[in-house]
Amino acid sequence: MKMITKDIWLSLFVLLFSFLIFELTPIDLAIQDYFFNFKTNGWVLDKNAVIPKLIFYDGIKRIYILFVVTLLIILIFFRQKSIIVRYKKGIIVVLISCIFIPLFIGFLKYVTNVPCPKDIQHYGGVYPYVSVLSEYPSAFQQTGRIKCYPAGHASGGFSLMSLYFLFSMKRNRKIALVSAISIGWVVGSYKMMIGDHFFGHTFITMTLSWLLILNTNYLVSYFSSDRGERKSLTKTCTRTK
Repeated sequence: MKMITKDIWLSLFVLLFSFLIFELTPIDLAIQDYFFNFKTNGWVLDKNAVIPKLIFYDGIKRIYILFVVTLLIILIFFRQKSIIVRYKKGIIVVLISCIFIPLFIGFLKYVTNVPCPKDIQHYGGVYPYVSVLSEYPSAFQQTGRIKCYPAGHASGGFSLMSLYFLFSMKRNRKIALVSAISIGWVVGSYKMMIGDHFFGHTFITMTLSWLLILNTNYLVSYFSSDRGERKSLTKTCTRTK
């Protein structure tokens, strides 16, 4: 548990550091320019292209929902099975992460009120370029809140990083983690190529998702342990602080 606590603090540092980098530098615009053709005023991929949308948006979303529902059914109806008992803690961590992370990211999208690349004037939109820490110009009249930060669609893929805690073997954990990160970035890259998100939006979603997963695993481990283990865990947290 001591290592988990250190990982939480390290992840929090990475999240805050990367947040400031994207907020205080024009790196997002520099990267996003590669996905926009200023001659034709179009993005690398057409948002309405049927096949990419089916694969990277509608299709993967449906698979994700099916995966979450399957985990829920397993915990409700098959929790007494020996193999489920063996992996119960990990399944709970994955289920909570897969439900809570997209919801939390969705909440942040509403609160931050940050426009997407396609919405800003730099790429032919009407919105000025603003970040989380900046404000809209007083002359700009916003008719409604805009929801683009951080990346919501990629949060589903990144929440699957919780599969890391489903396995005990180091090799399987690495495979699960790399696979989940790959899924998140494939989806995130698609959204960048159609002008829906900046690179920083997706990167922040990834680091925030991992931080939430670490905390979820910590809490599940704490409440699933006996009283003696909880006292030891609490002392470990105090010493690491």
